[in-house]
Amino acid sequence: MSTDINYSEKIPNNVNLAEDRTLQRALEHWQPGFISWWKDMGPEGSLDYDVYLRTAVSVEPNGWAQFGHVKMPDYRWGIFLTPGQPDAKIGFGEHKGEPVWQEVPGEHRANLRRIIVTQGDTEPASVEQQRHLGLTCPSLYDLRNLFQVNVEEGRHLWAMVYLLHRHFGRDGREEAEALLTRRSGDSDNPRILGAFNEKTPDWLSLFMFTYFTDRDGKYQLCALAESGFEPLARTTKFMLTEEAHHMFVGESGVSRVIQRTCQVMNELKTDEPAKVRAAGAIDLPTIQRYLNFHYSVTIDLFGADQSSNAATFYTSGLKGRFEETRRSDDHVLKSETYRLLNIIDGRLVEHEAPMLNALNEVLRDDYIKDSVGGVERWNKVIDKAGVAFRLKVPHKAFHRKIGTLSEFRVSPDGRVISETEWTANVTGWLPTAEDRAFVASLMGRVVEPGKFANWIAPPAVGVNRQPLNFEYVRFN
Repeated sequence: MSTDINYSEKIPNNVNLAEDRTLQRALEHWQPGFISWWKDMGPEGSLDYDVYLRTAVSVEPNGWAQFGHVKMPDYRWGIFLTPGQPDAKIGFGEHKGEPVWQEVPGEHRANLRRIIVTQGDTEPASVEQQRHLGLTCPSLYDLRNLFQVNVEEGRHLWAMVYLLHRHFGRDGREEAEALLTRRSGDSDNPRILGAFNEKTPDWLSLFMFTYFTDRDGKYQLCALAESGFEPLARTTKFMLTEEAHHMFVGESGVSRVIQRTCQVMNELKTDEPAKVRAAGAIDLPTIQRYLNFHYSVTIDLFGADQSSNAATFYTSGLKGRFEETRRSDDHVLKSETYRLLNIIDGRLVEHEAPMLNALNEVLRDDYIKDSVGGVERWNKVIDKAGVAFRLKVPHKAFHRKIGTLSEFRVSPDGRVISETEWTANVTGWLPTAEDRAFVASLMGRVVEPGKFANWIAPPAVGVNRQPLNFEYVRFN
């Protein structure tokens, strides 16, 4: 990356990058490592493809969605902050009512860096998890959507790296380098959060991941968008505009799988999973098991039900709650409580805990309400087909690996059970090796414009009003 770059062209931005020589030098040093990481760990075999991508070139409504064919390594990863509000004040915690910070307060430096690095680490991790999926895409439309998600995760990495370089000096530069060296699932140098070290081996997993796990991203970003450190708040607000597309890919993808399955069930007049599978569709009980797995892994991402770190981040003004400004309490929470679950004498019971220590659970419960809404929309697809089956999210104590509930076995319907009962039933609750092998067996690559794999229905409309047989990806 030479030093005579036109910064507004190569890196679209609204952070005056062209005038900040120190920041330019830092990004010039980091950018070749990023491109090297993309070539090594980005979508496999795709470097020469021309992909119909949306590129953000400004924060205005007409500037953040410019469409055109582009090679992914040449994608213009921009740095954008939503416009600041004059006289903005911190909305919660001990600093409530004080002016927002433009620079990092010394006493909060370590915690802010940790928050930014943890968020930043999830972005390249999901690209790594999804890198092989292009080889088994069910259509050009879906391949393009995967690549759009990938380049936007790349842009979100740039957004966090900008904050590290701009506000954290040498520490920030070292952390930005480390974001390119960790690898999803690596036993020696894994990604920071557990869900981002899981494999995403097939497209049903991808759709579940983008529905459930990117929705966790939405809630974490919404909490950070309340931050008293205004550059972080403004950065994450813009990231949320793109996160919506990732969740759309997930929700619509699962919906189309269900639609096709129900169509096959009606054609064959059967609800027997073996017959549905024999016809090349994914039976509804298997979809339920995938749902159970991705949902339970994702709700662990919110952390332990009681957390002194969550209390510190809130009290310090670093990370708020989802829709903090719409809540009617005092936004300090020292006297507030929240109901948490525990298991006593083999039964799930609620108990009161200080809300400040329960903020992970508050965010998790907001997320759960939102997740249930999408599952109900999937059920409408099943209802419309006249099929008697309902998908459900499992109880939040099911299959937990973090927090108080991780010490117990709980069924999807919320019963505390023995290890024996768990072992006898787990193959009906979570995807088995056979389930995964069956789904993998369907993953043939379909790249003829307008054609779709047998296990998924076409979408209702194309991208940016293009027809379904549009050449969304050109292979060169």
